[in-house]
Amino acid sequence: MLVDCGEGTQRQMMRYGVSFAMGDILFTHFHTDHFLGLLGLLRTLTLQDRTDVLRIWGPKGLQHMMKRADGLGVERLSFPLELREVTAGEPIPRKDYAIVPFAVDHRGAQSVGYALVEEERRGIFNPDLARELGIPEGPLWGRIHKGEAVTLDDGRVIKPETLVGPTRSGRRLVVTGDTRPCQATIDASMGADLIVHEATFGDEEAQRASETGHSTAREAAEVAASAGAKRLALTHFSARYSRDTAELVRQARERFPETIGARDGHEVDIPYAGTESGQS
Repeated sequence: MLVDCGEGTQRQMMRYGVSFAMGDILFTHFHTDHFLGLLGLLRTLTLQDRTDVLRIWGPKGLQHMMKRADGLGVERLSFPLELREVTAGEPIPRKDYAIVPFAVDHRGAQSVGYALVEEERRGIFNPDLARELGIPEGPLWGRIHKGEAVTLDDGRVIKPETLVGPTRSGRRLVVTGDTRPCQATIDASMGADLIVHEATFGDEEAQRASETGHSTAREAAEVAASAGAKRLALTHFSARYSRDTAELVRQARERFPETIGARDGHEVDIPYAGTESGQS
């Protein structure tokens, strides 16, 4: 999936080897810098002879925005588009996870962020103990792991808690889009493994951040700290910081040490709780 589609998106996708085979594009809002690259991307997908449906999601205004694009070639695509306006708090269900839109605070725009929330995972199955108990490997192991008690040929009843540990929480990734720091973002980010939060300005531009509906790096860090998040990635930097974001990261780390400054091509591993990085 792709979140927003600014100018130059497909160029950077090609530069960093990102697949064009996405199934969903999630828009946070419809300010020009967040959707200007969409028309070119759709035309490129047509030139690649795409036939699979592409789902486009966004807050109220999505239908109107796409109608305005009809005269620019959207009506001549090789594949169907599904346009779906989202409502804050109404999850979009997926296999093993959900995409949860939440309201954010951005001046002059219907805006949302998105939380990707995995379901709880089954506990860890203990194969060594299963063998010790004489339970034959195969379907019985699967039934026990799914939470079912089984009766063995000798009459013993094996309950799942004998061999399966406690359920494990899934991961939570939050992408805010453009926003002032707000309670809705904190609520959506509680315990998040990673928050990708805009940090348009530094401390010296705090007033401007407030006036334009954006956040400073320190304010993004306050959100992460209030939510008890594990990590914070800063993005959406003003052009004045685009060459060197070190000062913004420093300001954020004073409040939330587990902060990084995102950059084009940046990959962030989000491991499951209790596993080493790289086992995500």
